[in-house]
Amino acid sequence: MTPSVVPALLDGWMQPFRCHFTTAVWRHVLVLVCGTLLAPGRRTVAAALRVMGLGEVAGFAVYHRVLSHGQWCSRALAHRLLLLLVAAFVPNGPVVMGVDDSIERRWGARIAARGIYRDPVRSSRGHFVKASGLRWLSVMLLAPVPWARCVWGLPFLTVLAPSERYAAKQGKRHKKLTDWSRQALLQVARWLPGRRLIAVADSSFSVVALLRDLAPHLTVVTRLRLDARLYDPPPPRRPRRRGRPPVQGARQPSPAERLRDRRTCWRRVVVDGWYGRRTRRLDIATGTALWSHRGARVAIRWVLVRDPSGEKEPQAFLCTDQQAAPVDILRWFVRRWRIETTFEEARRHLGMETQRQWSDLAILRTTPALLALFSLVTLWASQLAVERGPVLECVRWYPKPLPTFSEALALVRRELWTTQISATSPSTGTSLNASAALISRLLLVVCRPP
Repeated sequence: MTPSVVPALLDGWMQPFRCHFTTAVWRHVLVLVCGTLLAPGRRTVAAALRVMGLGEVAGFAVYHRVLSHGQWCSRALAHRLLLLLVAAFVPNGPVVMGVDDSIERRWGARIAARGIYRDPVRSSRGHFVKASGLRWLSVMLLAPVPWARCVWGLPFLTVLAPSERYAAKQGKRHKKLTDWSRQALLQVARWLPGRRLIAVADSSFSVVALLRDLAPHLTVVTRLRLDARLYDPPPPRRPRRRGRPPVQGARQPSPAERLRDRRTCWRRVVVDGWYGRRTRRLDIATGTALWSHRGARVAIRWVLVRDPSGEKEPQAFLCTDQQAAPVDILRWFVRRWRIETTFEEARRHLGMETQRQWSDLAILRTTPALLALFSLVTLWASQLAVERGPVLECVRWYPKPLPTFSEALALVRRELWTTQISATSPSTGTSLNASAALISRLLLVVCRPP
């Protein structure tokens, strides 16, 4: 491999991660990252090498070994990526994160951690669909992207949550999804000391034991069951009273009972950034309580929401910070919807689920790397948009008021191709013709079969 294969621009963008690789591995990493960005279709190592003009290289196996045998730490790279994202998009104020799982549909007997899960995309309340694949837990930074003028979900830490069958075969204790989320969020709390952290999750993570363990370190916002058992705080202990002190007070009405109670005090609020970037009017009721379930308790602020128009079903939310404002809780929670958008755009534009690694270590690294590349493209596109302005590509039959990830990827790709083509026409000296290898690489992208 020659150094001229990878644009110097990409080498400069990737310099914050240089210290985590050896010199030999670093050259191969740059080739894989550049090839993954420029390659259309599948994101295999072979596709990345072809688009980089290295389809005939004799030592192609060393690029596969970067993923399957390379000595580098994914967690250290996630830490560095988080610091870059926070410095660029959330330099001040609370850091809002989203936590969710996704199924990567994969088949094959050599994929040891594969399991059978409920497909959340294709299933509904009355229709259950199973999916074979890998379950990933991803932690994303939910931050406003200035040039896109909306909140994006930027993944920085993704971990594999293997199936129970895999744990039994390995002779290990099976860790539930809540166990992985507890470990991941506590790791983020250690990475960002002194910052206010807010984790937003769906009802799968609305578990009293999980919220109790996370409450001292960060704030969690999630859904609340309408039949949740809520209690007042324990009363003060009377002097000279024997026996065990009380751990909870009187029973409060459940959210479902408050919905039916005419004495419930409702307040009309306006929430910005609702689904579809709209402003929505809602009726809310709020209060503080102890949520108790099977002997475990956690102090929460509950927020009961109903739609004045009657179009949507009533919902209940909770926050482990009892001093948080109800409107802020709803604004934090609606950011969670950007997580599903990130998963879909990573599948469509970055080829997630198209990789073909069989090695256990390569599987553990490839999908987190693709999701992290989503955040890197957003970061690099934000820097380019400040210099040149965002380019909004749309057609007449599909109006697009705001840029999406496809514009960010196109902006980065255009910059990478431009730097390579412009290198043949220096500002001083004689201009050179584009090499045959560069033309072949361009034709490979343009003439790719559908």
